[in-house]
Amino acid sequence: MEQNIKLFMVLLGCTPKGRLTEQHDIFFGIGRSVHDLIPQMYAFWPDGGQLHIDSWREVTQVGNYKVTIAGSNAQQQEQKLFFINLGGYKAGEFEEYHYKTLVVASTMGEAVKAAKQSVFFKQYNLKGGGESHIDDKYALEADDLHNVEEVLPETMKKKYSIVLTPAAGAKEDELHIGYTKIGKKPTAV
Repeated sequence: MEQNIKLFMVLLGCTPKGRLTEQHDIFFGIGRSVHDLIPQMYAFWPDGGQLHIDSWREVTQVGNYKVTIAGSNAQQQEQKLFFINLGGYKAGEFEEYHYKTLVVASTMGEAVKAAKQSVFFKQYNLKGGGESHIDDKYALEADDLHNVEEVLPETMKKKYSIVLTPAAGAKEDELHIGYTKIGKKPTAV
């Protein structure tokens, strides 16, 4: 197993050709540093033009679980790492606000239940048409809900596994927030 391999969560931004506003998406990758993931980011968003990073974190702690990376032959676990994109509204504002979070749970239903306890879900909830929601392809009243291992790049899924170990009271991950230009797509990608 390679040394110092980590899971990263990256908020990518770009104004794709023909769009009026900047678009965003979440990218998960495994590597030694965020910089090492740039070729994977362009493969993830191939028409990105001039990608940039708006925020990122090395994922080492989620709730009461330590997050590490192991080889793909690691033992299956009951608990999974879920990414949830909560959407919500404020009265009189022409915008849908989003809050991205990670949750450790054994099922998607448990992950949704945990996300609905968040401050965001409670505060961005307009009754009568602007309720907070978690959009989800699985029809669990969710916009975006994904098992992180399933959305990793194919090469990473074949090589690595995410390992969750109970670790109550550990330090929260540092969030790196702010615009970081990563440049145009490398020609070799």
